[in-house]
Amino acid sequence: STVLFFLFPGADVGVTGGSASKENAAAVTHVTAQPLLLTTLEPWNLLVTQTPAKEKAKEGETVVLNCHFNSPPRPSLNDLMVKWYKEDEKGQMDLIENNVTVLPNNSRVFMSGDLSQGDASLVILSVTTSDHGIYFCEVTLPDGKVVTGDGTKLRIRRALALFGIEESIGTIIGVVAAGIGGIVVLIIVLTPQLRKCILCMRQESRQ
Repeated sequence: STVLFFLFPGADVGVTGGSASKENAAAVTHVTAQPLLLTTLEPWNLLVTQTPAKEKAKEGETVVLNCHFNSPPRPSLNDLMVKWYKEDEKGQMDLIENNVTVLPNNSRVFMSGDLSQGDASLVILSVTTSDHGIYFCEVTLPDGKVVTGDGTKLRIRRALALFGIEESIGTIIGVVAAGIGGIVVLIIVLTPQLRKCILCMRQESRQ
């Protein structure tokens, strides 16, 4: 006959049989089961890393700002909340909240990567000069603990053609200013010599 065993923590072990008699059942020795040992999980020390610290891009390019964190033993998208925000001279602007884009009518900014693998990277399509600033990746744990990365500074260059070379506006202004300064210096230096030459020519013409 088939014998079935039922184990309950803190309870006795009993035996039942399809054809077991009352005498046999009474003769079964009862053994007290040991309580089950529960293993405690180590606390999750969350670390958020952003790379690179500085990023440059030209207008129209696609930029990926990396954000990685050490994932928990059993990751759950419902338990992790990711936020991205930008800081510039105008203040702070939220881009991603609760894992989704919060910018109105903006499909250029979104989060990529697999959160279960610790990847919360940000993608910005067709960047413009208004996208410059410092971007921060923030991860919130189920218990409310918030950990923020060190930030990534994004600089946008406006591409202008100058003799076939694309330069940023700041560089172009610097080159022009340096050129004007050089011309002014040349005029100041050459002015006395020009006067001497003019005087010499006048004297020769009189002779």
